[in-house]
Amino acid sequence: MAATAAIYLAHLNPMTKAHDSIISSLQQLGYHVYVFPVRFLKDGHQVNTRSFPFSFELRKAMVQSVAGDSVKVLPQYTFVAPYVKYMPPLLSSRSWELRSQIIAQIEEESFVSYTGDTTERLMLKAYRLRPLKASRLEISASSVRELIYRQIIEGGNGEQWHDKVPAPVVELIRKNWDVVEQYAKIQDNTVKVMGLKFPKEGYR
Repeated sequence: MAATAAIYLAHLNPMTKAHDSIISSLQQLGYHVYVFPVRFLKDGHQVNTRSFPFSFELRKAMVQSVAGDSVKVLPQYTFVAPYVKYMPPLLSSRSWELRSQIIAQIEEESFVSYTGDTTERLMLKAYRLRPLKASRLEISASSVRELIYRQIIEGGNGEQWHDKVPAPVVELIRKNWDVVEQYAKIQDNTVKVMGLKFPKEGYR
């Protein structure tokens, strides 16, 4: 039986044990896993916000610190400013170009995609990305991120979030503590449009 690829489009801000579980489960089912952490570019530079604090390079390192070279972590899930040109989904030619640049990286002839969110599954199906049926896992990256910010604002030793993140990722976050300190006490400079979240900088 020929190998099948599994496409995992994710924010990974940060990578949690839920992400690790998803990747491991896909591998156990025999899929070759491709992880695409979302990126936002303006004038050739990554745009980060309180919701998206970690660079692509750091999130790639998070995945590889846990999964090694058993998965491919690629940068093609990239929105280039102005992001409004990707709206509305399905009707925008730019959104279909984004799909094409992701699919172009898949070496296998057959592929599926993963999401635990019902709305996202419908969207992936509309883009003909063949989503698997799956349930949302309990640990969300947004809740973990807020616990990290809370440690900075209120103090403490981080016990509330350490057990929700793989140990190698905990170490990477510690080594890049200046990144979360930079965003912990500022307003979230993002905008939500049709269920999708974008940095305000570069949206129009």
